[in-house]
Amino acid sequence: MDITRRNLLAASGLGALGMMGYAGLTQPLGNTVLTKSASGLADRDMPRPYRAAFRPLPRLAPYQVLTDADGVRVERYSVTARAGTASILPKYTTPVIGYNGMVPGPTISVERGTQVRLRVRNGLTGVRHASHADHESISLSTHLHGHASAPEFDGYAGDLTGPGYYKEYVYENDQAARSIWYHDHASHQTTMNVYSGLAAQYLIHDEVERALLPQGDFDVPLTLCDMMFEADGRVRFDDDEHSGVWGDVVLVNGQPWPVMQVQRRVYRFRLLNASMSRSYRPYLSTGEPVHMVATDGGLMPVSRPVTRWRHSPAERYEFLVDFSRYAPGTTVRLRNASNPKNVDFDHTDEIMAFTVTDAPVDTSDPTWRAIPQTLASSEVMSLDPATSRRRRRLHLKRNDQTNIWNINEETWSDVVASGYTRVLANPGLGDVETWDLETSSGGWFHPLHVHLVDFKILSRNGRPPFDYERGPKDVAYVGPDELVRVLMRFDRRGKYMVHCHNLPHEDHDMMHQFAVGLTPGQPDAHDPITTAPALLDTFPPDA
Repeated sequence: MDITRRNLLAASGLGALGMMGYAGLTQPLGNTVLTKSASGLADRDMPRPYRAAFRPLPRLAPYQVLTDADGVRVERYSVTARAGTASILPKYTTPVIGYNGMVPGPTISVERGTQVRLRVRNGLTGVRHASHADHESISLSTHLHGHASAPEFDGYAGDLTGPGYYKEYVYENDQAARSIWYHDHASHQTTMNVYSGLAAQYLIHDEVERALLPQGDFDVPLTLCDMMFEADGRVRFDDDEHSGVWGDVVLVNGQPWPVMQVQRRVYRFRLLNASMSRSYRPYLSTGEPVHMVATDGGLMPVSRPVTRWRHSPAERYEFLVDFSRYAPGTTVRLRNASNPKNVDFDHTDEIMAFTVTDAPVDTSDPTWRAIPQTLASSEVMSLDPATSRRRRRLHLKRNDQTNIWNINEETWSDVVASGYTRVLANPGLGDVETWDLETSSGGWFHPLHVHLVDFKILSRNGRPPFDYERGPKDVAYVGPDELVRVLMRFDRRGKYMVHCHNLPHEDHDMMHQFAVGLTPGQPDAHDPITTAPALLDTFPPDA
């Protein structure tokens, strides 16, 4: 018989040994059970690892470039959320919803200090999610994840752009170089919107990282996610009663387990985990370390050799791989050892492969074989815990009676019911605080994202942070029964969200907010819902 993922999890009360009697199951991983497939595709229609060619992410060009009265360069961009199709499977095309109809969406790449005005148009009039045809219309809220945006441009969950409307977001890009991303953040629709394709990378460059790290063809953004499919090629959606979405096909830049041709030199990879729920533990098949050089918020103080690392949804890690050590014709695979509380399938232990070529290498490029040790200092990594004005505790858990996820026993529904006044923290402008992020349920991991700030991880369960996370972060992997202590400064006034980035957890209902420098009851000049509302879209279709 066919074992679906829901059948599998429903059977979990039998325990690992009981599950071994089910057709299609192989061996327990210790934390979960490895099963053949979550998709409804016939076996002959499933994609196979290492058959697809690697595909670079598309780049978005500005439609206008100008200089404002203060001499600041301004670049204007426009994207439209609309239905499209993707060629993922060998036999079928897959309906998607993406920025400009693409999955992943087009990458924006800018220099530090360039102001970006991004027009996001909701072109989804009459469109419904394929697996939720009776769902309400699709609203948007665009969050530039990793950017210190003004509250009205931060993608607040209640700041919605309905079909036929648009919103122009303003981004100052005054932070250090970093790999960030823009994705949908509409209240209670985030999982479906992002899973359907509304996610794209956004890169900020500066002189420091340009001098230290590979550029151009050797600076490679990778967007990683997992999906499952219906028998006819449509995306299958199953969040297992809001616990997580676990696909059996691993995609890199929209291609299943692709193969990339590489020269015998050092490459820089920017790896974004855009999965809904799956965390990864990447490693090279050769056993060689990668050299970690940047985290969510940009360059680390020093690079770190790492043989494998935990990589949760929404985290970004930049690392160098030196392919000069391999002979032409060598295949190096980026594999996945997984982590506790994932649900794994036949090929989710593979990510992508690299084939080393004998193409000529430009050895005049100073980065061709350089692994820099000293990188860049940053304000957040220089913060002293002694300057912290307050310690707060955020306890992440699920209410087993209601099946609702919460932070400190409160939910986003509580925030909405309060008229968006309820907060779990109210730091003063410029304050440094220590937050303890804790899950004691034993059954889940939570990638917790704090909007606005970069933070410094001080410890995990009282021990030092892992080598690979010793850089500025905005997502903390809080594993089962872990307490992660982080330090941050709040330098912008307004209300911002904090939430789990396992997106079904966020939507149901593990999200809250904090207010920086606001006195209760005072008018908010940057109210995230009312200050810059969406406007009726009267632009021509291709504008």
